[in-house]
Amino acid sequence: MQLSAQEIAQLLNGSVEGNPDATVSRPSKIEEGGIGTITFLANERYEAYAYTTTASVLLVNRSFQPRQPIAATLIRVDDVYAALSYLLEKFGGQARANAGISAQAAVHESAQIGEEVSIGAFTIVEEGARIGAGCQIAGQVLIGKNVVLGENVILHPGVRILQDCTIGDHCVLHPNVVIGSDGFGFAPQADGTYRKIRHTGNVIIEQHVEIGAGTTIDRATIGATIIRSGVKLDNLIQVAHNVEIGENTVIAAQTGIAGSTKIGKNCRIGGQVGFAGHINIADGTQIQAQSGIASHVTEPNTALFGSPAIPYNSYVRAYAVFKKLPELYKTIAKIERKINSE
Repeated sequence: MQLSAQEIAQLLNGSVEGNPDATVSRPSKIEEGGIGTITFLANERYEAYAYTTTASVLLVNRSFQPRQPIAATLIRVDDVYAALSYLLEKFGGQARANAGISAQAAVHESAQIGEEVSIGAFTIVEEGARIGAGCQIAGQVLIGKNVVLGENVILHPGVRILQDCTIGDHCVLHPNVVIGSDGFGFAPQADGTYRKIRHTGNVIIEQHVEIGAGTTIDRATIGATIIRSGVKLDNLIQVAHNVEIGENTVIAAQTGIAGSTKIGKNCRIGGQVGFAGHINIADGTQIQAQSGIASHVTEPNTALFGSPAIPYNSYVRAYAVFKKLPELYKTIAKIERKINSE
């Protein structure tokens, strides 16, 4: 697909500075550029590349004031990231799979399949499953007994949705996601062994949720593990039994959430964060990567850092002192020697 700067500006409700007839056929990174590409500047740390990029068109915020001449045609928009997201769908969106069931798929006769559904080769749809209209199910997917998929769900290769789980409308599950695996529950016995606790609940995923590759969400012991509408989960996240994640919360890769923890709405959680079990996290909480959360967070919109986590600004100040400890230790030792020699 090829578009002119003027056509793109119209799509994005933006304004053009430079050649409105400059054409682009693909996006590029700002540091790489290339004739016939469109790139973007949203982070001031990359501003230097704006003056050297060879891209034909550069997306910038309306408030951006260049310090040097820029060769690329500028398109000014209200929100660069939102505009970029829209354009990437235009340039890089995957073609919708043709409706139909592969001859190499195994679909139980009791399964209910909606209109315009695509099911790929070697996918298994078990007894009692219900698949809503417009779903796109790739090859090598398992849809277990009594699983319910809403409308327009996209399941990439290797997804496993085990029995009794529910996936809402417009959800996207990337390769090798596992929904409804057994939770990690074992009862210690008098002889030192452990007896497995059977998990009889399920997983409920509401609408417009996206789950990254390799993420696992365990079924509840009793009741449901719940992922609310609009949640975005990165790759390789572990969500344990009976966890609840609130609406529009985003969580980066390799985070682990222990059982029965409740995370509020609109939280932003960095990579490799660890949550202890049975704690509540207030709405709007922001947690820096590699932090450890071992207790309740009761104040909404709190920013945390560290392990165990403390308020973000306190951590930054404390770390500034921590880096100086070797030097401070030498200074104290020197003072002690001077006092002792007097």
